[in-house]
Amino acid sequence: MKSIQMDQQQSSCSDSDGIDHNQVYCQSIVVPTNLIATTDGFEKKEHSWFATSQIPTDLSIQVEEITFYVHKYPLVARCGYLSRIDLEPPNPDLGYDLKLENFPGGSETFELILKFCYGLPIGLNPNNVAALRCASEFLEMTEALEDGNLIAKTEAFFTFMVLSSWRDSIIVLKSCEKLSPWAENLQIVRRCCDSISWQVSRENSATGENINEEDWWFEDVATLRIDHFMRIIVAIRAKGMKPESIGSCIMQYAEKWLPNIDIGKEGLRRHGYRQNELQWSITSGKSQEGIIGQNKEHRTIIESLVSILPPQKEAAPCKFLLRILKMALVFSASPALISELEKRVGMVLEKANVNDLLIPTYTVGDQGKTVNITNDHTMHNIDVVQRILEYFLMYEQQQQQQNSGILTVSKLLDNYLAEVARDPNLSITNFQVLAESLPENARPCDDGLYRAIDTYLKTHTSLSEHDRRKLCKIMNCEKLSLDACMHAAQNERLPLRTVIQVLFSEQAKMRATIQGKDQTPSDDNEGQEGSWLCTKKEVSTLKAELEMVKEKMTELQTDYFELQQEYEKLNNKQRSLSSWTFKWMKTKKSSLSLGKVDEEKTDEGQLGSLSGRKTKFRRRVSIS
Repeated sequence: MKSIQMDQQQSSCSDSDGIDHNQVYCQSIVVPTNLIATTDGFEKKEHSWFATSQIPTDLSIQVEEITFYVHKYPLVARCGYLSRIDLEPPNPDLGYDLKLENFPGGSETFELILKFCYGLPIGLNPNNVAALRCASEFLEMTEALEDGNLIAKTEAFFTFMVLSSWRDSIIVLKSCEKLSPWAENLQIVRRCCDSISWQVSRENSATGENINEEDWWFEDVATLRIDHFMRIIVAIRAKGMKPESIGSCIMQYAEKWLPNIDIGKEGLRRHGYRQNELQWSITSGKSQEGIIGQNKEHRTIIESLVSILPPQKEAAPCKFLLRILKMALVFSASPALISELEKRVGMVLEKANVNDLLIPTYTVGDQGKTVNITNDHTMHNIDVVQRILEYFLMYEQQQQQQNSGILTVSKLLDNYLAEVARDPNLSITNFQVLAESLPENARPCDDGLYRAIDTYLKTHTSLSEHDRRKLCKIMNCEKLSLDACMHAAQNERLPLRTVIQVLFSEQAKMRATIQGKDQTPSDDNEGQEGSWLCTKKEVSTLKAELEMVKEKMTELQTDYFELQQEYEKLNNKQRSLSSWTFKWMKTKKSSLSLGKVDEEKTDEGQLGSLSGRKTKFRRRVSIS
């Protein structure tokens, strides 16, 4: 295609040139008026467009894939851009004289421009006025060439007809999405956004911002492109709109433009969640180029929505914030934005539920492939929840509202731990650190924590005795309810030391229950007094017996460690196995003798109220 040179031509046209006054002057080109309206229509043939006239066309212009065969004079009479170009004869190899690159509105808009130049009627409406305004600016269709030229006509229609109408302003703003940068430079976008925000503020002021009436504008603005939507929200916020209303509109926009990637709790607990499931749910049916563009678009929308979200707590519910946080992680949003979301969730963490906190550890890259963003290959992102919890505790401390939501969050955390404990890749360290994040007074009862620990032990059956003791240390047996103590005392997954602690706690709670019922008897019911005194004696006997059990357990543990040390010495010196076995059997016999004495004392009825309980642990059944 030949290079287009925009040489400014200067010439003077006057009556002395012998030209009739009915002629139209266009800079250096004289256009006879009777040649302007030389056609009454146009004919289309495949990718060509012909002006029907008895006069042969002398100019061909290509816009996009369409070539227009027209007359030169009607166009240069009203288009300053074309009048300044040296239009040479057509190039036989190219098939056109001129090619308009990046023409605003494309070939459809250029058709309307040609009709206007030929004097044929065209209809201005909200769907085409922005494109015609930009195209007329491109072609320089100013009043200097002709009164009532297209720039003036489109500007008047836009100012007096469009901006006064809510619906028309929305339509024009949507049409501007394909007219960048012309629509921005001509202030069409800004004026539409200002008009829309002004009408929203006016209507809401008239209705008193009734929550049932103020959402009339949500659906319309949610159809706009994200940058246009942001400008409207920023303008509305500046006019004093309530944070709840703005947050609700942002939520509706996210619902329309962002995918739903919430992974159900039921699927996660069955370990049915895999990398390819997340990838399929987001990229199904998309080409590689489509996946890359879509993921970038989603990331842009997420970052934009968070940036315009009002800072107040009431602006958005916790459920929505956690959903946006999941998508920000999945689509690899900026670390600063993720940190901001974590802080916002921490402010309203008491409003969350367990399913909202189940954040996947996988991210979808620009290529549409899922990648694990943690090193331990767990299903859930424990680190994010840990940071959210820290922000919650910091916020509670700053607000000096300790315990206002701490009890709710403690229950939430214990339920969350019970869910993530089913993950076979979750390490004890991560579980322990998260469980110990709350202060000691946050949990009035450790039943929920016990259930989480039991779930972890049930999933990780190969844990050593040392690891099981380490895990159970985070639980305070004295904070277990009587039902939890009864269950734990029969739980074969717990280490022996923890079971002993639970037994002591259980008996203490039973004693407290008995003492709670121990009221001063009346004078006319001395029989009841004797009964309570008998019960107190049984409790005292039981306490003494438990102390004896504790001493025996200490002795057994001491013997065990001594035997272990002796075994190591014998092994190093390569002594005979028979000598070691003899000592082991001797010690074992001594231990069995102690057990026998213990059983005999139990048969004599010294345990009182617990005479039915066997000292040898029964087969334990889990109720978790």
